[in-house]
Amino acid sequence: MLRRCRRAVALAIALLSCIVRYWLVRFHGPLTIERRAHWLQSACRGVLASVGVCFTFEGQIPACGLVVANHLSYLDIAIFAAIMPCCFVSKSEVGRWPFFGEAAHAGGTIFLDRSSWASANEAADLISEHLPHSIPVLLFPEGTSTDGSQVLRFHGRLIHPAIEVGAPITAAAICYLPDGNTQERELCWFGDAGFLPHLWKVLGLRGFSALVRFGQPHTYKERRTAAAETRAEVIAMRGVREPQAH
Repeated sequence: MLRRCRRAVALAIALLSCIVRYWLVRFHGPLTIERRAHWLQSACRGVLASVGVCFTFEGQIPACGLVVANHLSYLDIAIFAAIMPCCFVSKSEVGRWPFFGEAAHAGGTIFLDRSSWASANEAADLISEHLPHSIPVLLFPEGTSTDGSQVLRFHGRLIHPAIEVGAPITAAAICYLPDGNTQERELCWFGDAGFLPHLWKVLGLRGFSALVRFGQPHTYKERRTAAAETRAEVIAMRGVREPQAH
């Protein structure tokens, strides 16, 4: 309990610092996509430090194009943003979260209503607009977070904008490396788990590390091929086994 309370206070201070830095960024010029991404990177590094999450990466950090990754938790967003300035594609519900939703809006996140084709088309158009910039767009093409035991099918609809403009597509795999007896699954946020109860549990942990592996960038001519091959690459980098058909 003492650890939770201490980290909750540290998190509140980190979030307050994020707000101050955001207004300083706004004061010093227009909020371009790049400036938003760099603000988000600084903010997420402070937030992760406050809750005891460390991160490392392997491979070359993409400088542009589309990055497609597996999805374990809302923490993935903070971890990827802390590693590299980027723009996220996220479900619309995130935009309504207290503070974190405001931070996502401020960071230039592209929001998607997964139940709406019109929203998917709008998101695809925004991805196309963002791809020419000097920061990558990061997409979780599984469409939901998982417990880490498998990588779900990658949906190609939002991968297609990168194919249309010939932008490089890079696969990325995120893994959680818990300390002590905690398993990766216990750190994942999936199913019907509530956001605040999960965050409260994370605050009570001794801490854990996240490892992100980046593959090599490729260009593709067809979205199904891109989805299948990047998913296979993520599976290989995570070292998980495909479920057997019965």
